Amino acid sequence: MLMELRKKYALGLISNGSSNAQWEKIRQLDVSRYFDLILVSGDLPWEKPESRIFHEACRILGALPSNCIMVGDKLETDILGGVESGLGGTVWLPISDKTRLSADDPKPDYTIKRVTDLISILNRRPGAPELEDSSSNASDGS
Repeated sequence: MLMELRKKYALGLISNGSSNAQWEKIRQLDVSRYFDLILVSGDLPWEKPESRIFHEACRILGALPSNCIMVGDKLETDILGGVESGLGGTVWLPISDKTRLSADDPKPDYTIKRVTDLISILNRRPGAPELEDSSSNASDGS
């Protein structure tokens, strides 16, 4: 899926954690070939949810924040950071026990059950990942 997405979109990976540990995971999983950019917070003075790390990714990719989306599994870092950074949209893929939003949680534009559901979201807006329609939440996998 990432190889197909990369044909149409620039893909970035932002990971929080110590440099050595995160880069070892990236090497072990052999994922660097799928991304145009990888930022590890341990190499930088900021981490998610700080806006600066998202803006740095956008700058390196040559994209406006409003033309980018954040896909992540953590509300408190990925989704909050994407919202506060003014990204064009956020997609939450809950992989922990927490699969429902509480009143205090940052609100993603979309919630998906499977990472492959991302394709249907991106296909709704050909050529641009603009996800402003929060009523079209994909929490049912559609």
